[in-house]
Amino acid sequence: MSATHSIEPGCPDPLGAAFDGGGVNFAVFSEHASRIEICLFSPDGQRETARIALRERTGHVWHGRVPGLLPGQLYGLRAHGPFRPEEGHRFNPHKLLIDPYARRLTGHPRWSDALLGYNPDTRAADLTFSTRDSARFMPRCVVEEVTPLAPATRPETPLRESVIYEAHVKGLTAQMPGAAGAGGFLALASDPVLEHLTRLGVTAIELLPVQAFLNDRFLVQKGLTNYWGYQTLGFFAPDPRYLSGGRIDEFRHMVARLHAAGIEVILDVVYNHSCEGNQLGPTLSFRGLDNASYYRLAPEPRYYIDDTGCGNTLNLDHPMVLRMVMDSLRYWAGVMGVDGFRFDLATTLARRAEGFDPLSPFLAAIRQDPLLSRLKLVAEPWDIGPGGYQLGAFGHPFLEWNDKFRDTVRRFWRGDAMQAADLAARVTGSAPQFDHGGRAATSSVNLITAHDGFTLADLVSYVERHNTPNGEENRDGHHSNFSDNLGVEGPTEDAGILAARDQRRRNLMATLMLSQGTPMLLAGDEVGNGQAGNNNAYCQDNPTGWIDWAGKGGAMEAFTARLIAFRKAHPILRQKLFLHSRERATDGVEDVLWWHASGRAMTDADWRDEDLRHLVVEMRTASSTPPQDALEYAICLVFNAGDALRVVLPPCPAGMHWSCQIDTGAPEAAPRAETGPEMEVAAATVLALVLEPD
Repeated sequence: MSATHSIEPGCPDPLGAAFDGGGVNFAVFSEHASRIEICLFSPDGQRETARIALRERTGHVWHGRVPGLLPGQLYGLRAHGPFRPEEGHRFNPHKLLIDPYARRLTGHPRWSDALLGYNPDTRAADLTFSTRDSARFMPRCVVEEVTPLAPATRPETPLRESVIYEAHVKGLTAQMPGAAGAGGFLALASDPVLEHLTRLGVTAIELLPVQAFLNDRFLVQKGLTNYWGYQTLGFFAPDPRYLSGGRIDEFRHMVARLHAAGIEVILDVVYNHSCEGNQLGPTLSFRGLDNASYYRLAPEPRYYIDDTGCGNTLNLDHPMVLRMVMDSLRYWAGVMGVDGFRFDLATTLARRAEGFDPLSPFLAAIRQDPLLSRLKLVAEPWDIGPGGYQLGAFGHPFLEWNDKFRDTVRRFWRGDAMQAADLAARVTGSAPQFDHGGRAATSSVNLITAHDGFTLADLVSYVERHNTPNGEENRDGHHSNFSDNLGVEGPTEDAGILAARDQRRRNLMATLMLSQGTPMLLAGDEVGNGQAGNNNAYCQDNPTGWIDWAGKGGAMEAFTARLIAFRKAHPILRQKLFLHSRERATDGVEDVLWWHASGRAMTDADWRDEDLRHLVVEMRTASSTPPQDALEYAICLVFNAGDALRVVLPPCPAGMHWSCQIDTGAPEAAPRAETGPEMEVAAATVLALVLEPD
C-alpha cells in the first residue's frame, strides 16, 4: 500500500459508497464490530492501495468521507470484532468483504479455503480462526455514480390485463437468432426478443434472479454452475455475467426498451437467505460484517435457523436488515426502473420468532411504502419451515403463485379421478384461497410450469425426472410432477404419440389462458422447448437450460398468441371480482353456471362422480360488477379430458347463438356458429364459445 488519503467525518446516510461530486462517502452498518475499514484497490484490482478506518459512528452505522475519490474506484471492506461463534459472532479482518450496498461488482468470488473464516479439516472446524487473507479471491466493489431515472411512463398494465412470461436472461437469449450480446441484458433488449414478446402478446417479463449471486463450491467442483441464481451475494448489484460492457446502464437500457414495447419488468428476488450458507460456509459479506444481526440464529447461536433449505435465514426482524431489503427494493424500482418483484420463499420474509405473521414488519413496510405498494408484488407463499405453506395468506396488494392451480390442471388432463370439482375452483380464481380481505381474483398467479420443474414439452413426454447430469444421482428435483409421457418415455417418432402430446400441450395452455386469475407461462413453452426430462435444471448453464429456438415455434407459438389475444378480447375471462353463482341485478341470471354434458345443472352426485372427466362452465360478468363494466354477455368453456361426447349447449336468449372461437383439436380453425341444441366435443379437447347476436 502506498497511497495516502485524508478522511472526513462524512454522513451515516446513504448507506454504501456515494459519490458527491468531490469525493466518496462510505457508510456501513455493523452493530457488533469494533472497527470497520475501507480497502481501496488499483484500477486493475490487483493491488491494495490504501486501508482507511471509518472513525465516525452514528448509532450502529460507521461512516467517513474520502475526498478526491471518483466513480470507478474499486474497494472492499474489512470488519474487526469478536470471533466467538458460540455467541454468534464471526468477525475476521483477514477476510475482504463485499459492501452489502455495492452497486456493482467486478466479478465473482473464486473458490479457495481462504474464503472461509475458519480452518477446514480440523475438529469443530467452524470454531477455529483462519488468518489466510481472502482478498485475491474476492471481487471488488465499484463506486458508481447512480442518477435517478428521468420521469418516464411505465406501462402500468392493470392486473386483469396482465400476462406474465417467466424467463432467464441467458436462457432466453443465448440461442435466439439475431439477439446481439447473447446471454445478457443487452440481448434481452434486442429487436428479436422484443418482436417475439410483442407477437406473443405478453405484458410482463418476470426475470429469474439478476442480483449478483455466487456459484456454489460443490457445483464448481463438478464443473457446473449456479445457473438460476438463487444464491444472492449483492442485493444492489446486477450480476456481472449479464453485463457485457460492465455498465449498470445496460440494465436500465433493457428496462427502457421493454417499457417502450409495453412490457413490464418483474424481478425474482431472494431476500430470504444469502449465499453464505451455514456455519461451514464462506465469509463473503454479511457474516463478516455482523453475523448476529444479519441472520436468524438458533438457540445455540453457533448455528443458524434454516427455513430456506439453503443453510441460513436473513433476520428481517432486525430494523437495519429490513432497511437493507427495503432500500434494495426501492433502488431497483426507483433507480433501475423495474415494475414489480416476485419474492422467493416469501413465507420466510414474513416470519417472526413465533412463525408466519401476515402483519410482519416486512409486509407492513411494503404496504405503507408509496412506491413499492403500487408495484406488482408476487409472493411464493411457502418455505420449508414449520407452518411454511401459506397459500392465500398474504393479503392485498400481493399476488401469489398458486401451486394448487398447477397440480389440479396437470392431474385433470392426465386423467386422474375426482379432479373436475377442483378444476372448477381453479378456473374461477381459486376463491377458497383468495376470496377474503377484499382480495381480487387476479391475486392468483396461475401457472402450469415454471423454471422449477418440467417444461410444458417435458410435462407431456416424461413420467420420471431425468436429472442425472446435475450430479446428485437423480435424487434432486420434484418427486410429484403429475406428468404423463402418453406412451413412450422421452423422444419418439411415433406420429400418434406426438399428435397426442401436441394436443395435451394445447389443452394445458388453453386452460391457463381461459381461467380467472393472472396467467404466467414459462419462456419456451410456446415453442416446445424441453430439457431432456430434467426437472431441476438449476445448474445447467448449457443447451439443456437454454431455450432451443431452432426449428421451433410455428403452430404452438401461433396458438399461444391466439389464446392470449382471445383472453384480452374477452373481459369475462379476466375479472377482478369472483364468480359465485349469484344472480345479477341486470338480468336475474347467475354469474356462473355449471352444466353437465346432458344439459342439466350439475348436482352434488355429479361432482362426486369418479368417472367425470369433463367440465362445462358458462361465465358472465360477476354479479356485483358495475353496470358500465358489463361489456359482454356470456362465454361457455368446455374442458373434456375423457372420450368424445355430445354436449347440450346452454340455452341462448332470442336472437343469439354460440360461436366456437377456440378449439384445441382444430387450433387454426376459424370461428364457427353452433346453431344446434348440442354439439360434438372430441376427446381430450378444450372449447371456448362466445354468445353472439345472430
